[in-house]
Amino acid sequence: MTEPHTLPETMTAVRAHRTGGPDVLTPETVPVPSPGEGEALIRVAATGVNFIETYQRSGAYPVEFPAVLGTEASGVVVALGPGDHAVSVGDRVTTASARGAYAEYCLAPSSHLIPVPDGLELELACAASLQGLTAHYLITSVARVEPGQWVLVHAGAGGVGQVAIQLLARLGARVISTASTPEKRELASAAGAEHSIGYEGFADTVRTLTDGRGVSAVLDGVGRATFDDSLRSLDRRGTLALFGAASGPVPPVDPQALNKAGSVTLCRPSLPDFLADPEERRWRAEEVFGPLATGELRVEYSAYPLAEAAAAHTALEGRATTGKTVLTP
Repeated sequence: MTEPHTLPETMTAVRAHRTGGPDVLTPETVPVPSPGEGEALIRVAATGVNFIETYQRSGAYPVEFPAVLGTEASGVVVALGPGDHAVSVGDRVTTASARGAYAEYCLAPSSHLIPVPDGLELELACAASLQGLTAHYLITSVARVEPGQWVLVHAGAGGVGQVAIQLLARLGARVISTASTPEKRELASAAGAEHSIGYEGFADTVRTLTDGRGVSAVLDGVGRATFDDSLRSLDRRGTLALFGAASGPVPPVDPQALNKAGSVTLCRPSLPDFLADPEERRWRAEEVFGPLATGELRVEYSAYPLAEAAAAHTALEGRATTGKTVLTP
């Protein structure tokens, strides 16, 4: 293992010892982990908070306790385990493949680290990485949106939503966004949505706005509450990209429903499958981090101290957040 300086023996990490509400997340002093084969140790600058961690904490998704949650982090590589690496100690990186990122230090496969360009703050890179790369692959590789096409983006004031709307607008697509409050709809409009609407009856509204045709694609991270009307919003041969389940998982789907909706396509994608090789990671990172560093792409986020991870979970589950939520050591 290569070390540029003496690492501390212990660190602060937020752990959960059982399932439950946000109060089970408690800051504790734990040993600093050592990187194994092919791994890097990252000194964390910011950690992303995502709905999947609320599911893990509550018991909806099983994890082994005690658990330090978190897979998304940005920071500086401070040590490398045995093996060949595409990064070096001292590199500024971000990743969505970390282990135990609710901490001052975390581990990640070095092959999954994405360089953060000079001039881009690590905190901002964390706020933009998972959501930005997700929006990018949904638009370019799942929905394959073309200029002039209509796209429906759910939760337009959220992390993925705001980035997706901006990328779609830059592409020349026409965007309809849903959001739960007037304030959130204003954020979606500011990001570039042509129409920002509420969730009630949104399929009928989409049909009206598109002269009865529907949209070429729906980017749906909400899940159960929006799924049926998302299908109803699609144009013939459209694509429903179901990339999350903020309202709960979608019940089993009869494939015949896709036929009835107009020979539409349903995809349940996951980010790691679209960061499959270094060239693909580099391409997506350049198209997200490049305009982010120059200010052409904006990402809103709220930062909580690491010790207040419970408050961050409370805000996220209460739909009290806009943009991305991060923790800072």
